[in-house]
Amino acid sequence: MTRVKICGVTTREDLGAVVEAGADAIGLTVDVPVETPREIDAERAADIVSATPPFVTTVLVTMPDPPASAVGLAERVGPDVVQVHGDSTPDDIASLSADLDARVVVAVSPDDAPRYDTVADALLVDSLDESGAGGTGSTHDWERTRELVSELASPVVLAGGLTPENVAGAVETVDPFAVDVASGVEGRPGRKDPAAVEAFVRRAGGRP
Repeated sequence: MTRVKICGVTTREDLGAVVEAGADAIGLTVDVPVETPREIDAERAADIVSATPPFVTTVLVTMPDPPASAVGLAERVGPDVVQVHGDSTPDDIASLSADLDARVVVAVSPDDAPRYDTVADALLVDSLDESGAGGTGSTHDWERTRELVSELASPVVLAGGLTPENVAGAVETVDPFAVDVASGVEGRPGRKDPAAVEAFVRRAGGRP
């Protein structure tokens, strides 16, 4: 069954809506050099992590520069997983995986994904901008990502332009380990729409 991560959670209220909808994971965006309404500081992220119930995975989403700086940030926030964006090399990611207590997910484009296979715990295949940031709201070639699911040893998380309206088709086409959404379930920038979150989780699981 495809797992669901709701990214860009900024408040305890939105955390409650995401948990109530049955999502498997939440994403907390901290210390990124791009303009986004989903960024929060480390203290708020740590507070949301502390409020997250058992069996819901907490994911710190960051663009560390240098990559090793993610270690100190993760110690402050206390997530289960660190999701790394930016221009980190495969060697950087392998080093982080060795130094972090948390699991590591790296965001990659479909073309770059094979270079990072097995150096992280999972690959988040996204529509990235030139800086390596996600959250573009654009889809990419799902057929190509389906090939990656078959070719790579690492679990593949599908992201980029997903919404309640298209996630069922995305899951059917790609068959990913998980799907990841941020802006596609927002009522306004940086705040989740509980009805959209519920619909996304339900349809990602193959329910109408």
